[in-house]
Amino acid sequence: MALPPDQEFLAALAVLLPILIALAIWEMIWKGIAMWKAGRNNQLAWFVCILIFNTVGILPIVYLLWFQKPKAAKPSGTRKAKR
Repeated sequence: MALPPDQEFLAALAVLLPILIALAIWEMIWKGIAMWKAGRNNQLAWFVCILIFNTVGILPIVYLLWFQKPKAAKPSGTRKAKR
């Protein structure tokens, strides 16, 4: 027995809503991390692209893995005591 169209819609919504919420949270986490790193590295083009395009976390992950600036090496040695 087939459901009426309005109940079919509600059944589909009940399945899709948790998936959409999970994808939105996934996107926000990756986007936040990537935008933070792009801002700290003064990479304006990456910052704007990550801000504008919603790619379910793909673009932020690509940026974080391959395109962010490498970390500067920390100077070795001991710190001088201030007198």
